[in-house]
Amino acid sequence: MAATKETMQFQTEINQLLQLMIHSLYSNKEIFLRELISNASDACDKLRFEALADPALLTGDSELKVEVDFDPEVGTITVRDNGIGMNRDEVIANIGTIAKSGTREFFERLSGDQTKDAKLIGQFGVGFYSAFIVADRVSLNTRRAGMEAEHGVRWESDGTGTYTLETLDLPARGTEIVLHLRDEERQDLLSAWRLRGIINKYSDHIPLSIRMRKIGEGGKPGDEWETVNKASALWQRSKSEISDDEYKEFYRYVSHDYGDPLTWSHNHVEGRLEYTSLLFIPAKAPFDLWDHNHSHGIKLYVQRVFIMDDAEQLLPRYLRFVRGVIDSSDLPLNVSREILQGNRVIDQMRSGSVKRILSLLEEMAGKEPEKYQTFWNEFGRVLRRLSR
Repeated sequence: MAATKETMQFQTEINQLLQLMIHSLYSNKEIFLRELISNASDACDKLRFEALADPALLTGDSELKVEVDFDPEVGTITVRDNGIGMNRDEVIANIGTIAKSGTREFFERLSGDQTKDAKLIGQFGVGFYSAFIVADRVSLNTRRAGMEAEHGVRWESDGTGTYTLETLDLPARGTEIVLHLRDEERQDLLSAWRLRGIINKYSDHIPLSIRMRKIGEGGKPGDEWETVNKASALWQRSKSEISDDEYKEFYRYVSHDYGDPLTWSHNHVEGRLEYTSLLFIPAKAPFDLWDHNHSHGIKLYVQRVFIMDDAEQLLPRYLRFVRGVIDSSDLPLNVSREILQGNRVIDQMRSGSVKRILSLLEEMAGKEPEKYQTFWNEFGRVLRRLSR
């Protein structure tokens, strides 16, 4: 297919966001890799879910993974995944615009404090643009799973208000993001030691293989790849093996809230029903707490396979501030939202999770009244509505 290239304007809010990223968040520049890996992991989760209904989507490449690569000679860092990918319309919708109703509130919440503002990025789903903190040009190549090679798309921008969109042949599904680093960033970031350190700090808990090339002679990347994170489902590990810092980092990943949680509950349930839950109570109310169109912040897994997020049936609406995961061994892998409705297993997991959260709050009120007061100040209005 002949390539067709056109130049398009960013949405006004994108221009504002790019200026924020480039000029205001430099002291937190590490977040760019955290955000791009998180997005890549989400893309793999989405493909795994769609492949339950259409296994052909995984044909020829069934091992889902994220790769982080770098080239010291040309000054680039590349993050690629073999997840769901995007078609042309999805690239325009997801990269060229911010379609969320919370965009205005995002800018209203900016405080000028770089640390606080950096925490908002993932929560509002705009993490891709953090690439411009360290790059003066970003290229994105993507092809949606299930589409032919000629439907590949290349998106590219220097962050100055426009981007180009081009059709091209891509042999593999998924997304590849190439960051052309600013000159002043190359010495700091273009090393395996530095990049692995960022991955271990922010993304070690992601239950997906994150791979980098093994270092060869002269400190340059070789041809062999190796996994550089734990690549295991944290919630399936024994509580005695998990540090508080690991719990906190996983909370940030699953909630897109980059502060610490107030508390959490991690439980393995066995017997007639078998499931694992890892549930967090945030220290601060999420920005969309009162948005009635927003679902719940619980990710549902079946036998460690991601099924869906914001599963409404897993918690009642008055506990919509709770974040975390529930992993069932008793649901079918092809479970749908329709199957979840009125399902006995779901009902029992929901009942058990509600009791666990309310018991956690009751214990906090008795043993840690100051911490409970923090909770009540943030979420008391939600629970007061329950009693009406």
